[in-house]
Amino acid sequence: MIKLIHITDPHLPYPGTLLHGLDPHGNLDACLRHVDRHHDDADLIVVSGDLSEQGDVAAYRALAERLADVRAPVRLMLGNHDDRANFRTIFPDAFDKGRFLQSVTSTAEGLVVTLDTLEQGCVEGHLCLERLAWLDARLSEADGQPVFLFLHHPPFDIHIPSLDSSRLTASEDLLAVLRRHGNVRYIFAGHVHRQVSGLWHGIPFSTLPGTSHQSAATFDGGGFAISFEPPAYSVIFLNRTSVTIHPIHFLEGLN
Repeated sequence: MIKLIHITDPHLPYPGTLLHGLDPHGNLDACLRHVDRHHDDADLIVVSGDLSEQGDVAAYRALAERLADVRAPVRLMLGNHDDRANFRTIFPDAFDKGRFLQSVTSTAEGLVVTLDTLEQGCVEGHLCLERLAWLDARLSEADGQPVFLFLHHPPFDIHIPSLDSSRLTASEDLLAVLRRHGNVRYIFAGHVHRQVSGLWHGIPFSTLPGTSHQSAATFDGGGFAISFEPPAYSVIFLNRTSVTIHPIHFLEGLN
């Protein structure tokens, strides 16, 4: 069994400024303090994109300072609000021999794979042939191990029209790669700022609230709206046969 922490969508603005009346920097501080206090035995932390609000170098520098004392290994991902070039100036070692921010972490229970879906200038997610080929190779190399896949943009609808319009495009290309190998046991995504779970072509998935603002559940197609529901991160217990997820509302209850 391994313990994994999933954090998503910090949306850090320029330091010293607020976003939608909230303090994303303060919220992320509270989240990381809570993780450190209650889950210092975590094997891995994944932060699944929209690290910044506008891709500012200063926001990435502030993020690096916050992560400097985190005990567990951290895998950072990029979302549509991020800027790959600016991120690289602060985190040059995060890129593994390529243009994209992707990673494979081998654990006792399988592989944790993070996939880069950012297409600069686009709100929706994209996977080019290069990224699909990278994933194809990593799934082939898994050699029978289960794979737990993280993306910023979900490849599935959550039936909130304003969010489904900006999910991963051409998700059938991703599905073709996953079906070819059949070893992806679970998909974790960010981007939607809501706690959602289900099945996508037989593969279980989940999303979670961001550490800043949330998205309103406007199922009627009324357009995107901000919600001030509480932020959260997830504690995930993984082994080869099960996935257990606990959403943690870190601003409530235990501090």
